[in-house]
Amino acid sequence: MEWRHGGSPLPKKFRVQKSAGKVLVPIFWDQGAILLIDCLPKGQTLNAEHYSSLLVQFKDILKEKRRGKVTKGVLFLHDNAPAHRALATRKKLAYLGLQCLDHPPSSHDLATSDYHLFPGLTKQLKGRHFLSDAEVIAATETWLDGQPSEFFFFEWLAKIRATG
Repeated sequence: MEWRHGGSPLPKKFRVQKSAGKVLVPIFWDQGAILLIDCLPKGQTLNAEHYSSLLVQFKDILKEKRRGKVTKGVLFLHDNAPAHRALATRKKLAYLGLQCLDHPPSSHDLATSDYHLFPGLTKQLKGRHFLSDAEVIAATETWLDGQPSEFFFFEWLAKIRATG
């Protein structure tokens, strides 16, 4: 809505090139680096079945990349999206031996992706035009790979590890 005189001309709209669209990219990461990035095909939503298959991949990658470093188990934190709360997902987490931390509905301390990871990524991608999903994913992976390992470590994580 704009305040203007009844006889004033309408504002001109600039031609906007069509964007590649939105890309849903689940990211699994720990205190040192990105462990798994998955890209969902266009039009597909993240459901419990797909998320459960990602959990299996995550567990395999965790065994490979963190061999000998995981001694007390894995504390797994994800948000409260429907695919994460589904019964099939909870069964898969239990089967894989991943202990899931409770996630309060509105916690700034525990929503690390929303308040730490994504703002920097958004700032990096803002204003750029991508012709395809592959370009968006490549730019995302490049930015994430360029972050130092300290970027992924948090003080609250150290506190959780000390008490666990």
